[in-house]
Amino acid sequence: MTHGLASLFGRQTARIAPLSWMALAVMGLSLTGCRAIDEAGAPQVAGWAMVDNSQRHPIIVSQQPQTMEIRVAAASRGLSPRQRAEVMEFADRSRASDAGNSRIVIQAPGGSANETASMHAVGEVRQILSDIGFAASSIAVEAYHAPDGRSAPVRISYLRYVAEAPVCGYWPTNLAEQRDNANYPNFGCANQHNLAVMVANPGDLLGPRTESDRAGERRDVTWNKYVKGESTASQKSEDERVKIAK
Repeated sequence: MTHGLASLFGRQTARIAPLSWMALAVMGLSLTGCRAIDEAGAPQVAGWAMVDNSQRHPIIVSQQPQTMEIRVAAASRGLSPRQRAEVMEFADRSRASDAGNSRIVIQAPGGSANETASMHAVGEVRQILSDIGFAASSIAVEAYHAPDGRSAPVRISYLRYVAEAPVCGYWPTNLAEQRDNANYPNFGCANQHNLAVMVANPGDLLGPRTESDRAGERRDVTWNKYVKGESTASQKSEDERVKIAK
């Protein structure tokens, strides 16, 4: 009985062994198929030379702080007309270059000679930002220590997007001797460089902008007509109506 089982297991092992070796061979071929050897003998990943130029020459988009300082006298009770205009202009620039994706930070000096006047200025800055459409959640107020108790400015800052263009001019091979008709390393770099330099808002390279508030006047008119059972269609003049000849 024992001899019979040993013979049975021996035959099953003999059948399984060729299948195992065949599976290993197929796995080895699948792994080696992803790599190729160039003329110099260096391994290269297949398809890497054909990658898109936006991946070969990426545009690095980062955020950098943009800061504005407001000098506030100790005896003042708020901002001057010129300072109000400068705050509004700074806020408009933040919208144009930031697309509403970060907050505006107002920093007030603490322990300075103009601390009380600075707090009045900070309150007026917040009011200006609120009047021109900035939500309360997009405005932050912080305090910073003024050195030696001297008068210190009120700082307004936000993070703006900056695009860093790729460096072009890498020509490792002679294109006259390139027989594979693949994209050369410097291909598309000039387009990426020019795009990074010319883009008005680098934040657009990361994704779409945030939507602004809708205008609800027309929706309210249409809804009121619907509630009253009236027609919600727009009125048209005689020139705009379709005339059918009889």
